[in-house]
Amino acid sequence: MSDFDYKQLDDIIHSRIRLAIMALLVSVESANFVFIRKKVNASDGNLSVHIRKLEDVKYVSSTKKFIDRKPVTTYQISNLGRKAFEAYVDRLSGLLQNG
Repeated sequence: MSDFDYKQLDDIIHSRIRLAIMALLVSVESANFVFIRKKVNASDGNLSVHIRKLEDVKYVSSTKKFIDRKPVTTYQISNLGRKAFEAYVDRLSGLLQNG
């Protein structure tokens, strides 16, 4: 990829926390909020905001249920999200190879 344009990087994914969320979700079938929070090392509020942005563009979907009367939200990467993440990694790789 010659003359790589860094502006082609997906702005939704190109945030440290959202990138970490996507990298985590692409490697598992699903993950609950607490697991993601611990792995990403983010506060509840900060993680919620970033996951919402990923949900808004349909990169991530969620399932809500109660376990022992406690709400549990589980997240999965969507097919669109997986394709967007793969494209992001490819473009970033191209930038590194041509930089």
